[in-house]
Amino acid sequence: MEQNYSAFRAAAFDLDDTLLRDDLSISPYTKDVFRRLQAAGFLLIAASGRSRMSIKPFVDELSCICLYIACNGAEIYDGPTGELLHAESFSVELAHEICDFGSEYGCYAQTYGEDKFFFNQYSEYATRYANASMLKGVYVGDLKAFIKEPRSKILMMAENDQIARMLEEARRRFAGRVSVTCSKPYFLEFNPLKATKGIALDFAARRLGITPAQVIAFGDSLNDLPMMQAAGHSVIVANGREDVKPLCDEICRSNQEDGVARWLEERFLP
Repeated sequence: MEQNYSAFRAAAFDLDDTLLRDDLSISPYTKDVFRRLQAAGFLLIAASGRSRMSIKPFVDELSCICLYIACNGAEIYDGPTGELLHAESFSVELAHEICDFGSEYGCYAQTYGEDKFFFNQYSEYATRYANASMLKGVYVGDLKAFIKEPRSKILMMAENDQIARMLEEARRRFAGRVSVTCSKPYFLEFNPLKATKGIALDFAARRLGITPAQVIAFGDSLNDLPMMQAAGHSVIVANGREDVKPLCDEICRSNQEDGVARWLEERFLP
């Protein structure tokens, strides 16, 4: 049976590897489609694992985002004003336990401040992250000793196969206490238990006067899956993870082909 899209009022979309092209740009075509969607009354929600200051340049560039979700759902902001609407964090003690877990693997790890990230090892990972996130990296050595207040996210990086092993172990060790996910094969992300894109989407939708069932969610990876499962309809980009594709309703073109914008234009801007 052909899907009827008339009930949908909003789209929620991941940034990296979903909306953004590989060079982290947003095409003029995508910007045009999004602004026409806004003019037609369609609501647009950005949802990323990035921190607020790393998301903000893209929100400003698009200039049509109602709300944006940062740190995999740990923080939710109003698009036009940047006002913090909701936040989750884990305790210092739990953050220290997460740091100990990373130390067992000798793993690169980082956490976040307002416009910086703080890392424990000089490495190519820190350089690459600084370039991709547009944030300044600050070396602090012992990350556990550095953390003296609650945090919304800790990120670890390693080779893909090591991250796969760590993901399985971390989900066992921190079950019921921490949200553990991956947005890239070499990322392992720790957030507060109630900080998922799915929970954040529910908050965002209701803040906008709609329900999650009226939202179409776009993503590419494991950290997007809670959002895509919470939404009324889920669409994964063609370049998304193969193990996530069977769990989604549809597949659209890749991020390099402006898949999100093309899918939305075809259905909502005849």
